[in-house]
Amino acid sequence: MNYLVDFLIRGQRNFIHFARIAIFIVMAWIGGLKAFQYEADGIVPFVANSPFMSFFYAKDAPEYQQYKNPEGKTVTKNIEWHRANNTYLFSYGLGTVIVIIGLLTLAGIWSAKLGVIGGLLTVVMSIVTLSFLITTPEVYVPNLGGDFPTPQHGFPYLSGAGRLVLKDVIMMAAGLIVAADAAQRIRR
Repeated sequence: MNYLVDFLIRGQRNFIHFARIAIFIVMAWIGGLKAFQYEADGIVPFVANSPFMSFFYAKDAPEYQQYKNPEGKTVTKNIEWHRANNTYLFSYGLGTVIVIIGLLTLAGIWSAKLGVIGGLLTVVMSIVTLSFLITTPEVYVPNLGGDFPTPQHGFPYLSGAGRLVLKDVIMMAAGLIVAADAAQRIRR
């Protein structure tokens, strides 16, 4: 047990750097996917219902519900609607911002100042993402009927989208840890 405790203590700096690398991997991957149609289509319910971002779109919620493209399928009329909605343009911009946040966080390995900025931007991004738990109806299981004696829809029953959003609590915590570490390095 002492060996494990000593290993964890000696490795703390490397583990914090690993958190930076993990944030970068997630941000670069997800941000990069924003350049693809299926990912841009997939974020529409979140953006359209968000008081922080809905103004980026030309169409109001819930109109998007008629133009959903299932992952892996392209419906031409839906693509045209998304173009008119600014779905793809917004997604490209958002993806770029997310990748930049990941790069800034990763740069914290070498530059404490960039690390603070990247860590804090990760926290801000996580707060915005977690706000979808309040603003986006699709994050909870819909009432599709059924005969189970207890309702299993609505809060607290998270849908796949809701489970994905909830994971940003971890990103927020990691962002705070790497920002605090970088701030401590600046103070020294």
